[in-house]
Amino acid sequence: MSTSAVPTGPGRSGEPDADGLLAEQLLRLTRRLHRIQKRHLEPVGITPAQSRLLRTVAHFGDPPRMADLAARLEVVPRAVTSLVDGLEAVDRVRRVPDPNNRRVVRIELTDAGRATLWELRSARRAAAEDILAPLTAAQREVLGGLLSALVDPGPEGAC
Repeated sequence: MSTSAVPTGPGRSGEPDADGLLAEQLLRLTRRLHRIQKRHLEPVGITPAQSRLLRTVAHFGDPPRMADLAARLEVVPRAVTSLVDGLEAVDRVRRVPDPNNRRVVRIELTDAGRATLWELRSARRAAAEDILAPLTAAQREVLGGLLSALVDPGPEGAC
């Protein structure tokens, strides 16, 4: 490989920083995806963060503790409390006592929360279609492979 094929960065010989440009594109895509997802979730009446919490609660076999949710979502416990408060106010989740330890509170989906999960699936599919519309099926497959490599880098790439 010749040295001219390696990006030198903006400060050196005037070439653009390819990794920096790629990182900026990923950030812009993330913001765009968030805006589109938010638009599709508005009719459901919840935010993207609340959507993520609902999906996370549903993935647990038994109602999780707040600390379990915070760990799975990789957020501070206070953030989970705020999300649960908002979802509890609209009857999507409820706090229930742990049957083995009265001091522990668990979070479970309500019937309305389970119904909302079905609405979320449709909203997420519509948002994905909006964002992926310019891509062919083959391009989507390639993108899926590339994103998997970035999201799940394996033990050597983990933080």
